[in-house]
Amino acid sequence: MNAALLTRVVDLAVAIQQIPAPTFAEAQRAAFLRLLFEQQGLSDVIMDELGNVVGRIPGMGLQPPLVVTAHTDTVFPTSTDLRLQRQAERIYGPGIGDNSLGVAGLIGLTWALQEQKITLPGDLWLAANVGEEGLGNLCGMRRVVDRFGERALAYIILEGMALGQVYHRGLGVQRFRITAHTAGGHSWVDFGHPSAIHELTGLVTRLTAIPLPKHPRTSLNVGLIGGGTSVNTIAAEAWLELDLRSESERALLALHQQVDALARGAEREGVRVSIEPIGDRPVGKIAASHSLVRLVKRCLETHGIKPSLSIGSTDANLPLSRGLPAVCLGLTTGGGAHTLQEYINTAPLQNGLSCLVDIVRGVFQELA
Repeated sequence: MNAALLTRVVDLAVAIQQIPAPTFAEAQRAAFLRLLFEQQGLSDVIMDELGNVVGRIPGMGLQPPLVVTAHTDTVFPTSTDLRLQRQAERIYGPGIGDNSLGVAGLIGLTWALQEQKITLPGDLWLAANVGEEGLGNLCGMRRVVDRFGERALAYIILEGMALGQVYHRGLGVQRFRITAHTAGGHSWVDFGHPSAIHELTGLVTRLTAIPLPKHPRTSLNVGLIGGGTSVNTIAAEAWLELDLRSESERALLALHQQVDALARGAEREGVRVSIEPIGDRPVGKIAASHSLVRLVKRCLETHGIKPSLSIGSTDANLPLSRGLPAVCLGLTTGGGAHTLQEYINTAPLQNGLSCLVDIVRGVFQELA
């Protein structure tokens, strides 16, 4: 893969990164990508009502299609300063690796196939999908999988970073908003009346005291909390958002039940507690011995990259939960994901893209 192509991919990642795309507000980036798909000559390009952009590289029609996806949304609000810092072999910028480079990789794959004059045995569908981050709940990927289902040979999900990681297991995630309600009042005149904030913080203490198994690995995190009216008001309402994760669907269900019991148990006279599900990412996996996993490992090793089989919460959760072959892969190395100091290393991208081309070709050879 020549240096000029790699430069084009990096420059495209930078252009994509400069377009704000927080979850549920990806429209501007999606419009840019739709035009780009059309300019590259992809067939059947559409942007659906969610904001997914899908297009097809026609194959010879001898085999079922392969689907390659990358999520367009980021964790950063529209107001974020997206200025970049470029070094010789490193680029810093919010969202540059997660997932501007992953999205650019879709087009980079197109360019590489054109450069090498490769015509695949079956159609290659590319999808730049919304709703992977935060409370997007994989809505974009769900639409993609609903469309192609079992017809696809496999689903390859691209992330900008984590080159060498092979996510073939989907980490189960459940998220809840817990809200405490009281009558509230004046901090002096009504002192002694229940405060929603006091009640909720007491519940947080009990939640974080839940013993969690190390095997299967399971986690609990209160990520957001808010409420109250003023410093001298007994809070009438307070809320938190809770993230539960586990490698095991059974362990995740057990943790959910404990959380629910504690939330319900926090109710008493003058205190009402509600718990509302706000997110769900299903558990799923394919075996390490699956032909897709073996193919990916072999391609990585061929390009001098040590593969590491991993579990994570990615768009791959969706097809994996339905028993469909899927993996999530990184295109280069980097760090600082979900921070303003996020960065990618540009030198390893050559191996990452070359490996991706080999994986795409290998899927048609070995999974058809």
